[in-house]
Amino acid sequence: MVNYDGRTFRVAGEGAADVPRARYHQDGSVVWGDFSGGHVRRGSLAGTCSPDGTLHFAYCMVYDSGEVVSGCCRSTPQLLDDGRIRLTEQWERYAPRADRGVSYLEEIHH
Repeated sequence: MVNYDGRTFRVAGEGAADVPRARYHQDGSVVWGDFSGGHVRRGSLAGTCSPDGTLHFAYCMVYDSGEVVSGCCRSTPQLLDDGRIRLTEQWERYAPRADRGVSYLEEIHH
C-alpha cells in the first residue's frame, strides 16, 4: 500500500504559479488532506486508500468568491522515475456547478 502521510501534491505541468497545493495524511486505510492556493481559499478531503494505493474520497472547497463546491474523486497512483507519485484523478463536482473530468497531480519534494 502507498503511504500518503505527509506528502504534498499540486497540479502536474504547472509552473511555480499560485496553484492549489494539497497536504495528505494517512492512518491505516483512512486518508485526509487540506488544500489551498490559486482561487481556492480552503479545501479539504477525506476518504480511503485501497491496498493498490487508489484513493476514493469526497472533497469540499471554498473559492475566493465565497462559493462552496463539493464532489468526489478516484485517484490512481503512478510511481515516477524519481520516486515521486503522480495521481490521475477522475473527479465529479456536484451542482450548482456540476461537472466531471480528469486531472493530474504530482508530488512536490521539499
